[in-house]
Formats: sequence, structure tokens, C-alpha cells
Amino acid sequence: MSIVDLIMPKLGESIVEATILKWHKRPGDVVAMDETVLDIATDKVDSEVPSTADGTITEILYNENDVVPVGEVIARIKEDNGSDIPLQQFSSAPLHEEADIVEEVPYQPEEKKSMGNNNSGIRFYSPLVLNIAASEGISMSELENIEGTGQDGRVSKKDIMSYLEKRKNTSHPKATESTHANQVREVPAITSKQEYTPSVYTGNAEIVEMDRMRKMIARHMIDSQNTSAHVTSFTECDVTNLVLWREKVKKDFEKREGEKLTFTPLFLEAIVKCIKKYPIINSSVDGDKIIIKKDINIGMATAMPNGNLMVPVIKNADQLNLTGLTKQVNSLADAARNNKLKPDDTSDGTFTLTNIGTFGSIMGTPIINQPQVAILAVGAIKKRPVVIETEQGDSIAIRHMMYISLSYDHRIIDGALGSTFLNAVGKELENFDGKRGF
Repeated sequence: MSIVDLIMPKLGESIVEATILKWHKRPGDVVAMDETVLDIATDKVDSEVPSTADGTITEILYNENDVVPVGEVIARIKEDNGSDIPLQQFSSAPLHEEADIVEEVPYQPEEKKSMGNNNSGIRFYSPLVLNIAASEGISMSELENIEGTGQDGRVSKKDIMSYLEKRKNTSHPKATESTHANQVREVPAITSKQEYTPSVYTGNAEIVEMDRMRKMIARHMIDSQNTSAHVTSFTECDVTNLVLWREKVKKDFEKREGEKLTFTPLFLEAIVKCIKKYPIINSSVDGDKIIIKKDINIGMATAMPNGNLMVPVIKNADQLNLTGLTKQVNSLADAARNNKLKPDDTSDGTFTLTNIGTFGSIMGTPIINQPQVAILAVGAIKKRPVVIETEQGDSIAIRHMMYISLSYDHRIIDGALGSTFLNAVGKELENFDGKRGF
């Protein structure tokens, strides 16, 4: 019987690792092809990892809460047919280095390397390391000074625990005072103990612990602001033609296509046309290089029932007509709200749309979804009296008006380009053909 490696799947361009939440199978359990073996999590999505073969679980190489690099072997399955193949033939280099550990304690291997820097110089931390830092009162400035022994300088659980042990054993008063003084000079407004000391609440208050997803989203947003030089531009557009057209055709559209026609696919149409005119908007930054993406994969920010936010991605949006965009929008939104998104559904986005008008906001300053360089927000559509130009002269009319905003990375997108792109999207929406079909 042959042995099949179960690999940590590729989870997207910017994701290099995932946290194991729960094992559904143990060594000796029988598993079927595509049956869920474990649950994993990244800062973008929780997902299930299915079996890639029919057989029996022979080894589990990582524990729950371990942070595992993409592409790493996480378990092995003995297939029900074929001949036996030695396990050593399937061992990757990192696992070979720890072969003795895995053999001695097969279900409790040593913690793998889990935190580090990317090649742009911005440091990223695994959820496990961040949780340890928070619980032990380690400030971000202190965390960034810990030397990592992992791949590309990543800090593992072993590194941070070793640091804590050294800090605990530092008993000389003068040394302690010196260390504390250095920390105060780095972050003059707060010390590490102040930063993580629980507050005492008075009066009538309810304390709600952040869930894991909320913590990861918060970290992702802070990382984005620390990575990109954010600038936001605004414009308003008259979307009367678009609103009236949708109202006229939405019942026939649903009857023919079996899908509800929302505003989102109409916004996506306009964005795609403008990205083709200004392709640098569809790019990312790698050190001092600008990577212009030929694929147009647009993420759409989607609110979850618990209040968290997910960004499923419509792949190759430029190759879809209005019906195709509508089907993709509805399918991904439904999957997000029902926790059915797969890792591939949130990967490889090149630009993001967020509809802040869904909850009544008329404008906003969205945070860039790394490693992208721009995100467009559409506000609520409101009827307002506006001045319009006619052949008979200026007049005042009631029109459907909407503010749109673009946050962009000022490292590579100047104000002129950002505003030009934003106004181009606005003009596409204003000049919507009210006589078109669907």
C-alpha cells in the first residue's frame, strides 16, 4: 500500500502559513477521498482541508494551534491499494531535520518556525506568537527586537518562549531598570506593562472578548497602514440612469437568470473598464518593484452575520458579462454569510470594492487590502436636488447621487492618477446606458 502526503494547501498570494484549528481525524482513523481531515485558519478565512486519498491516517505531524507553512506535509495517509513505500521518501527537508523528534513523540512534534519578515522589510507575526505576546505583556516594539531563528528570520514559539525565560531570569536591579528605560525611550507614551495591564471598569458595562477572526482582521488592518502610505480621494456621481434601469429590468432579470440583480455587479463592470485604462491600479509592490497584474481579480468586502468582514474574490472579472458577474457576486456572498468559503475563494485578489452604503454610510476612507494598492468604496445612493445642464439652460432636478472614494498606496500612485481613475469610474456610472439590455 502506498503512502500519500497531506499538504498544507496554498491559501493565496500573500499568505505563507496557516494555523491548525482542529483535527477531525487521528492516527488509525479511516478516511475517504475529500472527507474533512482538519480545520485551518488564516487572517482571511477559516477553511477545511479534505483528504486527498482513500485510506488510513498513519501520522499527524502537527498539533492543534500550530502555525504551519504552506506546502508543508501535515499528515500521511496509507492508501487502500498499491505497494508500501518508505515514509522517508516523502519527507520534506524541514521534517527530515526533526526526524528524531517525530519518531520519539509522533503526535507532539517540536514547534515549527512561525513568524518573520517579508522581503519588503515589514514584519509579520503568526496568531500563535501574537497571542503569547499579548498574554505575557510584550509590546510591539519589544516583539520586533526578538531575534527569529526560523526561515527568513521568522520568530517561532520556541524563540518567544526563550526570550520570556531570559527576561524572567534577569534579576539584577540595574539591568532591569536599564531595559525598562530603553523601552520607555522607544515608546514614550506607554510601557509594555501599561499596554497590556487589564483595565478596571466601573459602572454598568459588558466586557466582550474579541474572537480569533476579529483579532486577525485587526492585525491585518494595522499591518496595511504600516505598509502603505494611504491617501483617499473622493468624488460624487449621478447614478440616476443606472438606478432607473435596474429598477426597470430586475424582475425580468431574476425570472430569466434565476438571480437577484444588485448594484454590485454594475459597479464591478465600471471598475473593470477603468482598470483596463489604468492598469497600474491593478498592481502590488515588492520591495522597490511594481508588479502589474494582468489578471483582474476583484475582491468584494462582505459583512458576516457576526459582524466580521470577509473579502471573497471574483477571478478574471474582465472575462464575465453582467450575468456572470451577478452569479459570482451572489454565490460568493452567500458562501461568506454561511461560512462556506474555501481558501481559493479569498486568494489572489488584485483590487477591492467595498459597498459601505449597504449600512447607510454616504462616504468613507477604506483601508487597502494588502498586497493590493487600491480599494474603492461606494456610498449610499441618495435622492438630492442638483443643478443639471440642458439645451434650454441650467435647471434643478431630483437625481440619484452617490459618493465614491478611492484609498490608494501613495508610494506608487500619485494623487493625479488616483483621482483620474476615481473620476473615470464615476463617469462610467454616470454615463450608464439606460437603453441597454442585460
